Amino acid sequence: MLKITKDLSKSRAKVTVVGAGFVGAGVAQRIVEKELADVVLVDVVDGLPQGKALDMMESAPIEGFDTVIVGANDYELTTNSDIVVITAGLARKPGMSRDDLLAKNAEIVGGVVDQVAKRSPKAILIIVSNPLDIMTHLAWKRSGFDAKRVVGMAGVLDSARYAAFIAIELGVSVKDVRAMVLGGHGDSMVPVPDYSTVNGIPITQLLPADKIEAINQRTRDGGIEIVNYLKTGSAFYAPSSSAVAMVEAILQDSGRVLPCCAYVNGPYGIKDLYCGVPVRLNRSGVAEIIEFKLGAKDLEALKKSAEHVKELAAKIS
Repeated sequence: MLKITKDLSKSRAKVTVVGAGFVGAGVAQRIVEKELADVVLVDVVDGLPQGKALDMMESAPIEGFDTVIVGANDYELTTNSDIVVITAGLARKPGMSRDDLLAKNAEIVGGVVDQVAKRSPKAILIIVSNPLDIMTHLAWKRSGFDAKRVVGMAGVLDSARYAAFIAIELGVSVKDVRAMVLGGHGDSMVPVPDYSTVNGIPITQLLPADKIEAINQRTRDGGIEIVNYLKTGSAFYAPSSSAVAMVEAILQDSGRVLPCCAYVNGPYGIKDLYCGVPVRLNRSGVAEIIEFKLGAKDLEALKKSAEHVKELAAKIS
């Protein structure tokens, strides 16, 4: 029987995705379909990453991509990855907050970081596992990496949800909406209406205050709304898209400004903490934190959100 294999390219970038569940598989699929990099999909479940990787490769002739994805149950093939996206961990169930996942996912993410940091000491880590802010802080401490090379996917997703709800309410194209959500990835997140616009027009000029607050609250509840529908799982389409937006900005050295969970030590009055803020992403990771003037109410909410993250961080320190 003829056996044909296609190896990972030495000339293309390599991205490792840890966790072959819905989010991880979605991240891997979008990366290879966009031809951003070759992908190593890692999971502890025997056969799961291999089967999903093979399935994706069989779609290549249809989708027209030449990038390669392989599955593995260990980390040997991940060596010298440019980016490692960590999605591993337990998903939320109805009635469970992101904070409820703290202890178990800290154990899982810590073990993953030990493996990938050893084999890819120059990689940039993108954390997707919940509770997001704490897992990103943990990954930074555990890896020993420069903080600019450890970043969490949160604000991209929360802002996408905010933009989607704004577009639905106004009946406009989502292409014209730019939304901004800061702070922790949880109930204390901070949607910022003054910097959320439709083709440059702040939504505060387009919607009454009560409508804006309703959209703000739906954004905060965006994750649990999906969990309550699915009952046995959590969101994965939008989270995978959000993580890939970050991967693309980094690999293409684009300098895109995206809201991400980054290490903040000074801006917005936040000290020594991972929190959701606008950052400029390039090939080095977080090139810069963008500090802009917030209204007193939004700044107070951001600091309150940061305090909640700090309380949780203390539990695993």
